[in-house]
Amino acid sequence: MSKKIIHGIIIGIASSCVALSLQFTGLLGWLEGPLWDMRVRIMCRPSPAADQIRIILLDQTSLDWGESEMKWAWPWPRIVYEPIINFCKRAGAKAIIFDVLFTEPSERIEEDEILGTAIGGVTGFVATVFLSNEQGSDKAWPVGLDAKTPEAKGLAQYLAGMRGTELVMPRAAFPISEVADNCDMLGNVYAVSDADATIRRIAPFCVFDGRVVPILGLAGYVAHDPLAEIQMENNILHVGDRDIPLDEHGKTILRFRRRPEGQDNNKVYEQVNAAAVIQSELRLMEGGQPACDPEFFRDTYVFLGFSAPGLVDLKSTPVNRRQPGVEIHATVLDNLLSNDFIRDTGTMMTIICAVLFALASGIIGRACVNSKQVVWTFIGMLLLPVLLGLAAYFWGYWLQMAVLNVAVAIALVSAVIVNYSVEGKKKRFIKNAFKQYLSPAVIDKLLHDPGRLKLGGESRELSILFSDLQGFTGISEGLNPQELTALLNDYLTAMTDIILDEGGTVDKYEGDAIIAFWNAPLDVNDHAECAVRAGLRCGRKLAELRPSFRERVGKDLFMRVGVNTGLVVVGNMGSHQRFDYTFLGDAGNLASRLEGINKQFGTYMMISENTRERMGDKLKTRELSKVRVVGRKEPVKVFEPMFEDDLLARDEIFKTFAEALQMYYKGEFGLALDLFATIADSDAPAAAYVRKCRNLIENPPGIWDGVWVMTEK
Repeated sequence: MSKKIIHGIIIGIASSCVALSLQFTGLLGWLEGPLWDMRVRIMCRPSPAADQIRIILLDQTSLDWGESEMKWAWPWPRIVYEPIINFCKRAGAKAIIFDVLFTEPSERIEEDEILGTAIGGVTGFVATVFLSNEQGSDKAWPVGLDAKTPEAKGLAQYLAGMRGTELVMPRAAFPISEVADNCDMLGNVYAVSDADATIRRIAPFCVFDGRVVPILGLAGYVAHDPLAEIQMENNILHVGDRDIPLDEHGKTILRFRRRPEGQDNNKVYEQVNAAAVIQSELRLMEGGQPACDPEFFRDTYVFLGFSAPGLVDLKSTPVNRRQPGVEIHATVLDNLLSNDFIRDTGTMMTIICAVLFALASGIIGRACVNSKQVVWTFIGMLLLPVLLGLAAYFWGYWLQMAVLNVAVAIALVSAVIVNYSVEGKKKRFIKNAFKQYLSPAVIDKLLHDPGRLKLGGESRELSILFSDLQGFTGISEGLNPQELTALLNDYLTAMTDIILDEGGTVDKYEGDAIIAFWNAPLDVNDHAECAVRAGLRCGRKLAELRPSFRERVGKDLFMRVGVNTGLVVVGNMGSHQRFDYTFLGDAGNLASRLEGINKQFGTYMMISENTRERMGDKLKTRELSKVRVVGRKEPVKVFEPMFEDDLLARDEIFKTFAEALQMYYKGEFGLALDLFATIADSDAPAAAYVRKCRNLIENPPGIWDGVWVMTEK
């Protein structure tokens, strides 16, 4: 197993431990809440059960109508609720659920009696009780109200196994007897919000004085179907054939709804204001036309609640920061009817996911070798928990996304820090080792992908360049050390810039000589062409600098270049204390010989047949000879490279030279001599062949193979 994977595993385990510690101490709640709200807003959809729910809102319009038309001050007289109840009864509502506290008797007792009579005249009426830890004057269950709450099997065992007593409430505020005695069911309206004052979960029931009190929405369902069996089993509250999953605190996660696009998304369920319902019932009693069709409420669960800002019953939920509290209770009933409450994935799943994500992030982050990979890794790994969270919501689960994102972030940041400290050391080594003979662009590539550098020796095909200044020894003797150093620095800098620009690696300087190669340590597909072009460009650059150099040394400077392509061993070679990135092999020796052979032909650049074959046709050449260099048995064809404009300028000379060369190869020295002589004054290689042909005519060879044998290096 590689060190990077081991580092990644260690980083992942440590990061997951930190993230899970933050999760279980509650320090990530500030992040998880908004992330959940985001999922809800993205994924929530209309409910198939929404058509079974109606809401009567006592809104600001109703308050204004009551004050202006009926002279009702707030709180309204309780007889006002009688026509609302009667209208719902007339319409055939399944249940009437009042999210209204009637905990104090009114000033006129007959109004409470009228309200009680109206409640007693309908089936499925749910009145409100307020359970709390601190508020409420009642500490015991009122006598005579035993039948107002359902029985729940398995409750005692469930409460005994719970950690804490969040569901047990010591205090209560019951409605007045006229309401409590006549209703079919009592429903609790106590709901605790999260730390950010947003309601996301709700307890479907609480316990007061040993009796189960369902939340208002559940109470409405039971009021309509009192025979539905309620049973607690394995953290699931079974209500008839429907299930309410509970978390470790006895709460269920609400699946909030949103209306279709194009409609008012803040109005989740069909609504009508209380004033319209009151007016409709009064008109029907007088034989008139109602403002609201009674069919609107037929076979539905009808909630009555407040939405007027001054009545202080607006709550923050994931879908609406100012949602009427009655809609939250309607959402409970909606989820129950649809049987699609959200389930908590649980502690073990949170731990498993956090560890897996942290491990993956640590390993992948540790494997990153450049900033681009780091950026994409951050984007991808931080996006994965989001996608997984959305998928979990789709399947009905709340996956703790914050702890996953934190685990990923910690792991990735840690991996980057480790990469910087560990890989940074390696990159500094590479930079220091290669800065003297690689271009900044090539070093940058190595730093981004150090794996492309193989330290030690390896066999590679290189294009190798040797260059030397003609007669520099004599020139240097006429300069003092300061002048010689300045001249060499200027010359070598100009040549090196070109070599590095062509992607070459400078092997070493030996006085005025330059040794460079291409195709190591990085791959250069067109290395032969780059090497030859670098040599030609160096020649042209020296021609530009020649006048200024002449002023400094009193002589013209000319450079000779030899280039060969072949297999060598290349790598960091030397001792542990000092090494050079260099090459070993006969291909380098031949390049050096070619540089020297230029003296025989009067040329300034010569390349081997291997180099000519590798570089293609972008650069032009002419064949110079077949030569056998010192130390090699096999002859090699050599060529003079040039830019295309040089070829075109001397095209006729080169054609004559090529024709004469073929005669020379055939051993027709006299004919070759005559042709070479016609261009000898304008072509140094032709002049060299004139001398060679005359020598061969005077001293005919015994066996002729067309090879020019070099007798010196």
